Amino acid sequence: MNVMGDKATLFETGRFVQPSGEEPTHDEAAEAAEEARRRLQAEAGDVESMSVLGAMLLRRGDLDGAEPQLRAATAAGDRAAANNLGVLLHQRGYPEEAAGWWRIAAVAGSAAAAHALGRHHRERGDEPAAEYWLRQSAEQGHALGAYALADLLEHRGDTDAGQWMRAAAERGHREAAYRLARALDRRAAVSEGETGSDNGVDTETPAGAPDADEAEQWYRQAAARGHRRAALHLGAILERRGELKEAGRWYLTSAKDGEARAACALGFLLRDAGDTESAAVWWLRAAQDGDGNAANALGALHAERGETQTAERWYRAAMDAGDDNGAYNLGLLCAEQGRTAQAEQWYRRAAYAGHREAANALAILLLQVGDTSGAEPWFSKAAEAGSVDAAFNLGILYAGRGEDRVALRCYEQAAAAGHTEAALQVGIARLREGDEATAERHLRCAAGGGSAEAAYRLAAVLDARRPAVSEHELGESSLNVKTECEEWYERAATQGHRRAQVRVGMLAAARGDVVEAARWYRAAAEAGSRNGAFNLGLLLAREGSEPEAAVWWERAADAGHGRAALRLALVYARRGELAEGQLWADRAVALGPAEVTERAGRLRDALREELSA
Repeated sequence: MNVMGDKATLFETGRFVQPSGEEPTHDEAAEAAEEARRRLQAEAGDVESMSVLGAMLLRRGDLDGAEPQLRAATAAGDRAAANNLGVLLHQRGYPEEAAGWWRIAAVAGSAAAAHALGRHHRERGDEPAAEYWLRQSAEQGHALGAYALADLLEHRGDTDAGQWMRAAAERGHREAAYRLARALDRRAAVSEGETGSDNGVDTETPAGAPDADEAEQWYRQAAARGHRRAALHLGAILERRGELKEAGRWYLTSAKDGEARAACALGFLLRDAGDTESAAVWWLRAAQDGDGNAANALGALHAERGETQTAERWYRAAMDAGDDNGAYNLGLLCAEQGRTAQAEQWYRRAAYAGHREAANALAILLLQVGDTSGAEPWFSKAAEAGSVDAAFNLGILYAGRGEDRVALRCYEQAAAAGHTEAALQVGIARLREGDEATAERHLRCAAGGGSAEAAYRLAAVLDARRPAVSEHELGESSLNVKTECEEWYERAATQGHRRAQVRVGMLAAARGDVVEAARWYRAAAEAGSRNGAFNLGLLLAREGSEPEAAVWWERAADAGHGRAALRLALVYARRGELAEGQLWADRAVALGPAEVTERAGRLRDALREELSA
């Protein structure tokens, strides 16, 4: 008989529902009329109407009214009624009797009853019987049966689990679609060697990978059917891809359905868009639902506003939610306020829980108070846990002790993870050892990361390789074509590197660009470069501005520049101010270098003779 039993199914909770694909009606008048019609037909002995009426009453929760109708239809051989009678008895608390009727219906071909019977056996630990009946249900195309079978097989580590999970997903089971997406997501992440989290979502699938693309489609299907975690993960995928508007829509959908992580992620999206007030609303909602990440975000927001007591309260809430970042952030807050003892306490709490940045911060704190022996193990622990800053700091610690080889290993560890200053230190060390190729590679990394010192040193390495150009060499002029080393000098100079500014000035002067040369010399001189002040003085003197040149030479000489002192001695000698000239000549003799000392000595002696004549 093609009756109600073929349409009946069970929720995962065991509750009776209509199957996917059939939309329940909300027209109460029509439903009441249908019930009345079925009741009349049932009273007239129509078996199908008995079954349908029993199902209607069961759905409404009228177990007393449903039971006689279902028993009568079951006695007449209606398998749908047998299945629904099993549901009713299960709800009444008679699982064994329910299983008996499910067995009757399942043997008669009811996929829903086979699913219910399989779940019954699994709950009792009889996995062979559970697999048998769930497979019967799944092979008949029952979505819940396929999902339950997949779940059972997955629990056992059976490779067939994926096949049945996919079958359930294709038949419209949203949890199966979500779990299939998660499996594909993890497989894609493993194949690309990527792990991580994004706003509390632990998927990091690379865009464009086949598994990742398929995972996204299944997330989308599950989310469209109202699966809030699927909506969360879909939002995370879209956010990583830069599709922020659609990501926000899915986060919002998930958050409204009660997913705290989605509310937190939505808050971050809104904050990044500049709407901190709306962000705070969603973070509050997520934090109240126990999301530690959102509580930390609220704490940071209040800390930025100077509301330290409120910030501390939210950091404590994050900690209570099991988020170690709460203790770390409390440590940062106390450190900013100068409450060193409390900062150490919170850092220690987070560090003992495995928070690597807290371990690094604790080590820095101990180092600042002179406890080097106490700092070292925490730097080591943080570095072993993957803290790049800790590896670099450990290198500084060893370098300070003169353990250069150990320090270099720490720097190399940090440099390999992209630490700019560590790459610079490795480059400098390799230059000292004469390994120019390795040094250049690390200096390029550091310079590309924004290190002005690395850019300057890289430029110097490249500069030293440039072949000397003969003044009589024929060919097209390349004075206006900048070499790579000049570009690196300029990058360092633009970042305020004084020696690079002097070098760029020298290159400009060599090209005959006096204005450009003066600009860079002046920038270096005003930043405290004695070479910049000396060269600026030379440039001004050549342009006929000797008085201004003398001002810059004096500044350079006061900073210890011997040639500048000699120039001043000559200026005063030419002016006839012999005593002043002798003083600067004495200074030049003392400052050197050897060539300057010799010339300044001769000038001093001549001035002394002139004065004594």
